Amino acid sequence: MIRAVCFALALLATAASSAAEIVVHDGGSQPESMAVGPDGTLYVGSASTPYVYTVKKGHTTATRFIDASAAGPGTFFFGVLADAATHTLWTCQLTPVAGATPVRRSTALRGFDLKSGAPKLSWTLPGDNSTCNDFAVGPDKALYITDTANQKIYRLAPGTQVPKLYLDHRSLLGIDGIAFLDGTLYVNNVFFNKLYRVPVGADGKPGTPVDIWMDAPVHGPDGMRAANGKLFVAANGSGEISSLTINGNTAHVTVIKDGLKTPTGVEPAGDTLWFTERATGKVWSVPMPE
Repeated sequence: MIRAVCFALALLATAASSAAEIVVHDGGSQPESMAVGPDGTLYVGSASTPYVYTVKKGHTTATRFIDASAAGPGTFFFGVLADAATHTLWTCQLTPVAGATPVRRSTALRGFDLKSGAPKLSWTLPGDNSTCNDFAVGPDKALYITDTANQKIYRLAPGTQVPKLYLDHRSLLGIDGIAFLDGTLYVNNVFFNKLYRVPVGADGKPGTPVDIWMDAPVHGPDGMRAANGKLFVAANGSGEISSLTINGNTAHVTVIKDGLKTPTGVEPAGDTLWFTERATGKVWSVPMPE
């Protein structure tokens, strides 16, 4: 039986002109990814327990929102995304395959009601060993899902229940974060420290990913989101949260926060930039950089 990890939270500082800073004190909570709902609720997924937690706006206590323990021992969560348009919390749920040697995982895209947590969709990614990692909603209102282990992007069209394969390419082995910036799809590669733009032809089909040169090292690019004309990325290898300003095939890297221990998720929300620090069990926020 998996022991529930209780999040004990303390609000360290708050001011109208700056972001609140919330620290998760349990170092074993391993917050992998997070999202902010339209009402300011924080949704925090755990990479060490089968739960997604919420912290209501103005509150200091995290409560269990999604319980996936019935899926099997060792179940945990990667990506978390609040889709306000469909009132859906998207999650990547990972469950070890019992008795498998070497270790393999079955992973699923799960959709839940943002308010009640009621299940809305469950789709298991194809393959014997998949890694549903993260997702982004595109200008076409479709959901785009990354599979790190199998170098794939899937697309869930609006109003459908089963995603279709969107892109399979060898440069995507290690694909992790995904985001649309000004209508253009960008993905990063956590294995090889890469950033790519995915071009789309006149027929609507994706082409070969284009390597975007980053002008400073970004080791282990993980969660990635777009806001204010920039990409924001959590670099789990270098312990940094950075912004990326894209100019053609070059990305200018600006470090926002360094000295972190395994930051894995990032979420811009209005005048606040949230991020997770997995190795210490913490969730932080800073004022949104100009």
